[in-house]
Amino acid sequence: MKHIYLITGGQRSGKSTKAEELALSLSPTPVYVATAHIWDDEFRERVAKHQARRGSNWTNIEEELYPSRHDVEGRVVLIDCCTLWATNFFFRDSKGDELPDVDKTLQDLKDEFDRFTSQEATFIFVTNEIGLGGVSANAVQRRFTDLMGWFNQYVARNADEVIMMVSGLPLKLK
Repeated sequence: MKHIYLITGGQRSGKSTKAEELALSLSPTPVYVATAHIWDDEFRERVAKHQARRGSNWTNIEEELYPSRHDVEGRVVLIDCCTLWATNFFFRDSKGDELPDVDKTLQDLKDEFDRFTSQEATFIFVTNEIGLGGVSANAVQRRFTDLMGWFNQYVARNADEVIMMVSGLPLKLK
């Protein structure tokens, strides 16, 4: 039976650790879908730390755009994270100084989310709440913040359970 969790919060709030604990409580052999594009050495180190936390019992899938390509029927699947996944879509069609098309990107993300979650599986999505601070002076950042706010709302509406992490503490929202 399909079940969708969303774990949200700020950077370093404990989202990924909570998601990994939840996945392992639901299955001894969960699937980890890594959406990250490795941009630089510092980010590569972050990814290595995440990988080191997980044992060999995890099935690891690296997928920057289309997780629906992967059959996860009947599995517990952790998707880390929606923010990096959205970043990949946001900048995929970027051309020079042209601002990315938020409406098109949002629709592409929703469509892919729907295709992926049409499978009978338990999904644990991790995302960042990036819009809790002030409004950025940067037009691209404002557009991305809007995109994430709307996409997070979409995932939350479709989720059976939503948890917000604050300072390592889980707050159940739904």
